[in-house]
Amino acid sequence: MACLSPSQLQKFQQDGFLVLEGFLSAEECAAMQQRIGEIVAEMDVPLHCRTEFSTQEEEQLRAQGSTDYFLSSGDKIRFFFEKGVFDEKGNFLVPPEKSVNKIGHALHAHDPVFKSITHSPKVQTLARSLGLQMPVVVQSMYIFKQPHFGGEVSPHQDASFLYTEPLGRVLGVWIAVEDATLENGCLWFIPGSHTSGVSRRMVRAPVGSVPGTSFLGSEPARDNSLFVPTPVQRGALVLIHGEVVHKSKQNLSDHSRQAYTFHLMEASGTTWSPENWLQPTAELPFPPLYT
Repeated sequence: MACLSPSQLQKFQQDGFLVLEGFLSAEECAAMQQRIGEIVAEMDVPLHCRTEFSTQEEEQLRAQGSTDYFLSSGDKIRFFFEKGVFDEKGNFLVPPEKSVNKIGHALHAHDPVFKSITHSPKVQTLARSLGLQMPVVVQSMYIFKQPHFGGEVSPHQDASFLYTEPLGRVLGVWIAVEDATLENGCLWFIPGSHTSGVSRRMVRAPVGSVPGTSFLGSEPARDNSLFVPTPVQRGALVLIHGEVVHKSKQNLSDHSRQAYTFHLMEASGTTWSPENWLQPTAELPFPPLYT
């Protein structure tokens, strides 16, 4: 089941994405949800979210704190919040578990539950059937897509943020921890949009500058009618080519749309861009997928 058939491989190469329903069991999904519940219950809200700011100078410090928190999150488990969930003193306006947009970017390295899912035999088998020689895990995220205000994700290509030379070496693995529906913000793809490079890149700004990253190039206007919705059931895995254009809409439903996602890079013969926001560290070099 984790080994792709020739027709599945061909479909992935043609479309730039592939849905594998029933990849994880309900038990595996429940284990991730339970673990995330524990992590959120124990979370320390970052200082830049908790401090009261009045002057412009303090606001700049907050922006810098937020920038540093994000840029140094590649080898840590960190919390990123929805807009408008704190009052001006940094107190929650909504229950904490409803406030988190995502957790990133090293669950795969530091948490045993997510580490075991990421490196599970079936994921390794899947990567081998895609022909990956030396896949490494570059980052992971747990995405909440909260009911009523889980924000939309505008059309993008993952390689804009995770750029390699040559291109075509980054693969997203997106796992539905809960059902993803048209109502709660499932993924939408432009099939075949992975074959003409990337239209923009996010690069690190010089150290100490705010916002810390900038974009080279821009997203072209894309015809909305080209996007195909991809609703999936809990436990489904969606393979996402690094250059396929995809998006998700705002969650206007009463149900969250939780997902666990991680990115693999074929390390053999590949250069990870030194300008990417995410860089391997001495504490956490990109871990090999194959164990």
